Amino acid sequence: MDDKTRIELEAAAFRHLLDHLRERTDVQNIDLMNLAGFCRNCLSKWYRAAAEERGVELSDPAAREVVYGMPYEEWKAKHQKEASPTQQAGFAAQHKH
Repeated sequence: MDDKTRIELEAAAFRHLLDHLRERTDVQNIDLMNLAGFCRNCLSKWYRAAAEERGVELSDPAAREVVYGMPYEEWKAKHQKEASPTQQAGFAAQHKH
């Protein structure tokens, strides 16, 4: 497979992942962090970092809007729930250093 095709396939898979996460608003970021070790915010940070590596200036809010499909504050107001004690404990256990 040539590099152009590989990059196109990777981009298509990334777009599909974003679409999936936008549809699954029932899955909270803390659930993603507890199960997979990353969340929507991580994706937005990786996206911003990739832009910066290529000389493209991108703010955190703009990168989050790419991932969430809307401004982050709007997504939080519509979809984010308060983390349960069990979710918080799982997060704390994973992030002990």
